[in-house]
Amino acid sequence: MTKKAFKVTGMKCVNCKANVEKTIKALPGVLDAVVSLEDACVTVDYDETVVTPQAMKDAVDDLGRFEMTI
Repeated sequence: MTKKAFKVTGMKCVNCKANVEKTIKALPGVLDAVVSLEDACVTVDYDETVVTPQAMKDAVDDLGRFEMTI
């Protein structure tokens, strides 16, 4: 398991926070995802043999309002 923080731009409110967390948590191999609006980042616990940071970025970016930096 790996735990890593990624910057996410475009988050403004608790609904944004919930959307990003829900999207990342839905990916296979993700154990947990916690967004910090204050730091504009998401901390993800994930199995690097199952999911890649690029897959997480693609899922977040596909929401249309946010951009994740890996």
